[in-house]
Amino acid sequence: MKLDVLNIQGEKTGKQADLPDDIFGVEPNEHVVYLAVKQYLANQRQGTHKSKERGEITGSTRKIKKQKGTGTARAGSIKSPIFRGGGRIFGPRPRTYNQKVNKKVKQLARKSAFSGKVQLEEIIVLEDFTFDAPSTSEYINILNNLDLGDKKTLLVVGESDKNVYLSSRNIQKAKVKLASDLSTYDILNNKCLILSESAIDKIKETFA
Repeated sequence: MKLDVLNIQGEKTGKQADLPDDIFGVEPNEHVVYLAVKQYLANQRQGTHKSKERGEITGSTRKIKKQKGTGTARAGSIKSPIFRGGGRIFGPRPRTYNQKVNKKVKQLARKSAFSGKVQLEEIIVLEDFTFDAPSTSEYINILNNLDLGDKKTLLVVGESDKNVYLSSRNIQKAKVKLASDLSTYDILNNKCLILSESAIDKIKETFA
């Protein structure tokens, strides 16, 4: 599969990028995509939630009223969960939400995500570029030239470029990510996936 390579002015360069069919042309498997996205979102959770239980409440341990003759239920401790300020019954405790997904399943999920983007025509191949200094306005101009100014985008680069990353950081709907760090969620969580030429080579190496 071949796609035209555009420059930062949004014009065709006359070159074409070769997207391997075994990565960008597979039949999307929705279930493995679901598993990979569920794992990614679950692994983002800190799991540091905690509430105090009965034994962790600070307070007096004396019996708060006599056993009989009050006309109400028996009560032995102010820390009881039925009283305001008492401990919580079966409250949340710190735990990990991490899930395991097999390596080959995650790889198939990313291939399925790439292929889905191709089918929806939501992939653009961009000529490699850089900035002399960070410039948010220049990055916005590139997006406007590609008719993506108001759309959520992800630029995938082959190698880390600090100036390009800093240029995109203040734009709410724009992100920049290394090809080697891509997850299935990253591929899907945008309206248009912008692949630099060097990123395509890196993706080929990753799935070789």
